[in-house]
Amino acid sequence: MMQSVDAALAGLMDGPALWFAAFAVLALLFQYLTVAAAAFQCRHDRPLRLSRDDAWVTLVRPVCGLEPYSLETLGSSFHIDWANYEVIFCAADDNDPVLEVVRDLIAKNPDVAASIVTGRENYANPKLANMALGWRAAEGSWIVFTDSNVELPRNYLHRLFQAVTPQTGLVSAPPAGQAPQGFWGYVECAMLNEWQGRIQYAVNSVGAGFAQGKNLMVHRAMLEHGGFDALASEAAEDAAATKLVRSKGLRVTLAGPPFAQLLGPRNFWQVWSRHLRWARLRRKTFPLLYVPEIFSGPCIALLAVLAAAWLADIPLAIAALGFLTLWYAPEIVLAKLARWPLSPLAPGIYMVRDVMIMAIYFASWSGKEIVWNGHVVAGPVAELSVRAEQPAKTALQQTG
Repeated sequence: MMQSVDAALAGLMDGPALWFAAFAVLALLFQYLTVAAAAFQCRHDRPLRLSRDDAWVTLVRPVCGLEPYSLETLGSSFHIDWANYEVIFCAADDNDPVLEVVRDLIAKNPDVAASIVTGRENYANPKLANMALGWRAAEGSWIVFTDSNVELPRNYLHRLFQAVTPQTGLVSAPPAGQAPQGFWGYVECAMLNEWQGRIQYAVNSVGAGFAQGKNLMVHRAMLEHGGFDALASEAAEDAAATKLVRSKGLRVTLAGPPFAQLLGPRNFWQVWSRHLRWARLRRKTFPLLYVPEIFSGPCIALLAVLAAAWLADIPLAIAALGFLTLWYAPEIVLAKLARWPLSPLAPGIYMVRDVMIMAIYFASWSGKEIVWNGHVVAGPVAELSVRAEQPAKTALQQTG
């Protein structure tokens, strides 16, 4: 046995096998470092510094159609532990069925200043066109844009403000997939959490944070004097926000731990199409940073392991199993620390995810259309069309 191990090690030290093995070791090192950085920011026992809650905050929630957890996610808007805030729900169509849920929630929570704005501003990005409605109607000194499928904890605003530093121009947070139903729901959790969220927090830890559109908090001054229109300079408003903040010599900082995106049931096509759209947006907005994304999963490193094993006369199955065990073990630990959904089938789910990541990467280089909710995302158009509904002026607003 010792002779065979010595022979394998000798083979790995020989010529090309050494280079392949070294590449695999560097990939594993990157994996462990990013997991460690993400675990530090995603753990739930982080001390929370309570902010002064006298800042007036406008929470803007674009809505479009009913989702599996609309009642829970939109209802969480009314239970935030903050003295002075208003909520503006934005919808393109005043007959959208989700507005019945919103109106019922507003009626049941009269102590929270809340309103609905419907219509559409003519930006090519339909989400930005929806967000613009809330921005125009907002009265807060801080504006928070939050997607409709994010569940907000009571300390939501305290956690966002905790991420503010003197160099912060925008606070963001990636979504943490929660409440998955079915196999593909768990695959999407693995995509959002142990892959995208991990890398985003790792990048943030070295001062190069970037925005994620699920949660965006900015001071009003950042978006005044053409700042909001600058968000239409890119196909993705979060990429444009990142570039806007960096152009002013400021940083995007991330709040942690991430906030829950309630998923519900998923199928293969939903996961594929959503992440292909995001991949094309990353390729389009940050092309030089997107190119090395192919190395963010284990597939290329696994090929290097197999090449080294073949050259060193090591059984390929043993080499692959050992490498994947070392690769996925820290992701499982991260999921446990962050309290993310973890299936007993986690290793198989991770492998399916990583094959999809590779396929999506190659697919993202073809096709120019980026489709969101049935709309092709292109450039901005400068025409305004807005109608306000229920401008709920409560005592809080009148004295704010």
